[in-house]
Amino acid sequence: MMNYLLPLLSVLVGYGIALFLKPDKKKNLKLLLAFSGSFLLSITVMHLLPEVYEANHAHDGHDHANLTGVFIMAGILFQIVLEFFSKGAEHGHVHGHAEMRNMPWLLFTSLCIHAFLEGFPVSHHHHLAVGIAIHHLPIAIILTIFFLNAQLDRKIIFGFMVAFAAMTPLGTLASEYIPTLAAYYTQITAVVIGILFHISSTIIFETTEGHKFNIAKVSVIVLGILLACLV
Repeated sequence: MMNYLLPLLSVLVGYGIALFLKPDKKKNLKLLLAFSGSFLLSITVMHLLPEVYEANHAHDGHDHANLTGVFIMAGILFQIVLEFFSKGAEHGHVHGHAEMRNMPWLLFTSLCIHAFLEGFPVSHHHHLAVGIAIHHLPIAIILTIFFLNAQLDRKIIFGFMVAFAAMTPLGTLASEYIPTLAAYYTQITAVVIGILFHISSTIIFETTEGHKFNIAKVSVIVLGILLACLV
């Protein structure tokens, strides 16, 4: 049950924090992003990556490392395409203060696809739900603040965030109960690994101006790695 609740609640909590507490310290949000990026990258490298290579080898006794690599690279490329429409909202990279009258459909669709795919490996890796929840919390805060500043209707903002919150649990449900998708679990997970590689590494390098490391940032990155080692 927590596999579904954690990613769902993290977005709703982030929405509530932005709506009622109105945090204005970007530095703290960037540190939280850096922590989430390092934790997510570590989970991907330590757990997801070995699994897909082992699964491909065990399937018929042959080594399909090259094919697995193709799916991972396809995930990286797919995420780049998604970010063309989302403008990097998946890693907290949203700008602009122009007023919005209507639902930003391109942003909404790309974020929902991203979140849905992230939920796919959670059915086999329960600790990934924690990583995604930590990842989505600051994203939800940043997105809500962005929409509020753009004076988007609050009903639209609420609907956007609820749908975004539901996507990862829906991805997990799909991987468990849709046989066609379950049959291609390894290949889809390899694509998700590529997506997570791109997102987490971008977060780590974008959370400091000028891509410069400082003690606080390095500390939260190391903390994220250590916690990933313990799960």
